[in-house]
Amino acid sequence: MRIISGKYKSRRIQVPQNLKARPTTDFAKEGLFNVLNNFMEWEDLTALDLFSGTGSIAFELISRGASYVVSVEMNQLHYNFICKTQELLGAKELFPLKTDVFKYLQHASQQFDLIFADPPYDLPKLETIPETIIRKELVKQGGVFIMEHSGKFDFSQLPHFSECRHYGNVHFSIFTF
Repeated sequence: MRIISGKYKSRRIQVPQNLKARPTTDFAKEGLFNVLNNFMEWEDLTALDLFSGTGSIAFELISRGASYVVSVEMNQLHYNFICKTQELLGAKELFPLKTDVFKYLQHASQQFDLIFADPPYDLPKLETIPETIIRKELVKQGGVFIMEHSGKFDFSQLPHFSECRHYGNVHFSIFTF
């Protein structure tokens, strides 16, 4: 796992072989953050990273200046890796939670400048995630929600949908508020 930009730029963090996460590729992550640079001011950004996996997106956000990032991951091994990496980097801006994303969203009321969701592509109820985030108004005015998914999903009919970007097999549906 490589951090692309910011205070941890070019840091490589070795991901253990036993993690089953499908991290966002460097190619897709670079493309995503190039797009986000047009939408976001990184300083003092608040963010929510759902299905955090290795924490790659959360650590990239912190590296670029986010002041508060909640990382939600239910797999114990992945959660432990995120906590270990947080300690290694000294990333006090990260608040990892070990819980199911759907349970978290049921009770969530805090708004964020940026929400990123990278669920397993075969996850049951994957298509309900954008609807839930929009309905619960979890993105601040002027904020962005990004849903990573396979090409079999099309969220263009939902409110706030802005565009879909493709990087190989990775699709990012972008919603602006």
